[in-house]
Amino acid sequence: MKSLQTLFPAFVGLTTFALPATGQKQKDTRPNIIFILADDMGYGDLACYGNQIVKTPNIDKLAKEGVRFTNAYAGSAVSSPSRCSLLTGKHTGHTTIRDNFAKKGGITGLKNGNTIRRANILPEDTTIATILSAAGYRTCLVNKWHLDGFNPDAGPLDRGFDEFYGWLVSKNESNLPYYYPALRYYNRELKEIPENKNNARGIHDSDLSVRESIEFIERNKKNPFFLYLAFDVPHEPYVINDTEPYKSMNLSDSAKLYAALITQTDRAIGRLIDYLDKNNLRNNTLIIFASDNGAATMAPIPELNCNAGLKGNKALLYEGGIKEPFIVNFPKKIKGGKILKNLIYFPDVMPTLAGYANAKLPWNTDGVSIKPLLEGKKQITDNRTLYWEFPGTQVAVRKGKWKAVSVKKGAELELYDISKDPNETNNLADKYPGIVSELANEIKKQHAPSPYWPIDGEK
Repeated sequence: MKSLQTLFPAFVGLTTFALPATGQKQKDTRPNIIFILADDMGYGDLACYGNQIVKTPNIDKLAKEGVRFTNAYAGSAVSSPSRCSLLTGKHTGHTTIRDNFAKKGGITGLKNGNTIRRANILPEDTTIATILSAAGYRTCLVNKWHLDGFNPDAGPLDRGFDEFYGWLVSKNESNLPYYYPALRYYNRELKEIPENKNNARGIHDSDLSVRESIEFIERNKKNPFFLYLAFDVPHEPYVINDTEPYKSMNLSDSAKLYAALITQTDRAIGRLIDYLDKNNLRNNTLIIFASDNGAATMAPIPELNCNAGLKGNKALLYEGGIKEPFIVNFPKKIKGGKILKNLIYFPDVMPTLAGYANAKLPWNTDGVSIKPLLEGKKQITDNRTLYWEFPGTQVAVRKGKWKAVSVKKGAELELYDISKDPNETNNLADKYPGIVSELANEIKKQHAPSPYWPIDGEK
């Protein structure tokens, strides 16, 4: 068996790709694209993924009328690297951002009064917004960015988005509870939210985000658009004015708040879908729903079964930290009512959206387009290598039914047959040393050194 400390050889850094503008006008028949991202939502938080308490009828309807994946993975087990993987099409062995906090470099700032370092995505990091904008799409991010570190020149408007409404890396601009912001960026200007002035708590973050999303679509509905709607729900702290329909249930206060936050956001998503229907946009709009990682340790996991029995949680590369809900709905092209077991993950999103938008891809993506799979064609995605790392501390690799993982520096790789043991209860490393060795070699191939997260022995 291999220890984590032996799995990261020196590796020549990847050459980045600068995407030229195509200048080619695309046909108006290309779909609009809406990518909806939840924050810290566990694999089992939605009713369509088996939750018996939390009510999510609008998301459930997207799943019922679309495609629901049961073996989909986020880009990482925490926010910033997962979002970096999503937007750049790379796994965390290659991404610029590989953890929320950098070991070296980056820019220093404060979090809860403590000085920390954060890295930001770079101008040479090609994003989904970059390629879709170059292909003629109007692009917008609503709500959470979290990829600028503390660099004011690394916001969404600097990385391919035409419009931005939300917050960057911190909500310290607001003195209100997390979900009722008093101040918010409108493009580069920090503006006051009148409904939340003086701690009024008049508009919830999810409702505000959908209002801004509809306003963006209304301005751009005659052209193809890409909306990246990144909700805060159900990230802690759990703050909401009303806990209905859970107020009278036999649940802890934390569970009531958590469930109410998800249901509140489900209602907001329902309003967005209603707007698309009423404006004859629904049929030609590709909607994807996912989460950035698994449920957090402070989530009411036992009460609500947030991670559906999976081992681990946010910040761990066990299944509970990286396996997530993934729903795709596109009435014009994708036949609904399908449940797919194929292995997919966040690096696949960029090539998939590029395929639908007829956009040019950078050469160095780690994902594959699942467009054929979504449209009912045969596509094998399970024999390739899926990879995750927190450099020098955690690593995970999945290939077919096998997953090797280590969640502690210096610890030996654990081996699981996920097809028979999705909850990672039976470590088979001693029984199948050859498989462990094979996956250890895959780890060596997938990892490239990072100046922000240096590992001992690398140059």
